[in-house]
Amino acid sequence: MHRETHTWHSPHLGHDMTLNVYGHYGAPVMVFPCSRGRYFDYEGMGMIDAIAGFIDGGQVKLFCVDSVDDQSWYDSGKSPADRNARHEAYDRYVVNEVIPFVRDHCNQPDVRVMANGCSMGAYHAVNFYLKHPDLFAGTIALSGLYRLDRAEFGLGADDLPAVYFNSPLSYLSGLSDAWFFERYREGRMIVCVGQGAWEEEAVEDTRALESICREKSIPAWFDYWGHDVNHDWPWWYRQMNYFLGHLYG
Repeated sequence: MHRETHTWHSPHLGHDMTLNVYGHYGAPVMVFPCSRGRYFDYEGMGMIDAIAGFIDGGQVKLFCVDSVDDQSWYDSGKSPADRNARHEAYDRYVVNEVIPFVRDHCNQPDVRVMANGCSMGAYHAVNFYLKHPDLFAGTIALSGLYRLDRAEFGLGADDLPAVYFNSPLSYLSGLSDAWFFERYREGRMIVCVGQGAWEEEAVEDTRALESICREKSIPAWFDYWGHDVNHDWPWWYRQMNYFLGHLYG
C-alpha cells in the first residue's frame, strides 16, 4: 500500500502538525482520530488493514489528520471559551491548510472531501461537515457524541453558550440559513452507532441528531446496529467496510 507522511508548521496552531496519506488515488476521505488520538491511529489500531481493499483498489484515498483535543475539549485547565478558541484555531488549520493540501495532492482543485471518524473522530466529522458543507462531501461518523455539554468533556449546561457553535445538537437546531441546507442536500451524511456496551450516550446523541435532521429535511442515513455491537474497533472495521461499499463499491 502506498503511504506518505507529511509534516509542516501550522501558522494557525503555532506548532508542527503531521498527517498520513494512504493510497495513490480515489475519493478523498479525511479521517479524524478518536479522543486524544493521533494521525497514525487508524493504522496502529488496524483500520487501514481492515479497509485496505478500498484503498488499494483506488476507491478511496485517506488523509489521516492529527488532533489537538488535549489542547481544546479535553483541557480541563482552560475555560470553556479558551477551549472553544483552541478548537477554532484547529478549524482554521483544517480549512485553510489541510483542505488545500488534499485538493492539491488529488489534483482536484474543487473536490469536496468525505469526513470520517470513530468516537471523538465522529464528532469532528459531523461538526466539520455541518459547518463547512462547501468543503466536505458528507460523513461516515461512527459512535459519536454530538453535544459538548457532557461529563465526557467536563462541560455542563452553563458552559454551553461559550461552545455553542461547536456543539452540533445545539447550533443545528437553531440553524436557518438556506445556504447550508442547499449544500446539505448535495451531501452524503452517514451516522452510525451500535447499541451494545459503552454506546449509550452515543445512541442518545445519534437519535437527537436524527430528529433534528428529519425536522429540517437534511438528508442523512442514520443506522443503528445491534445490541451486541460495542463501542470498539472490531465493529468499526465492519461498519467502515459496509458504508464504503455502499458509497464507493
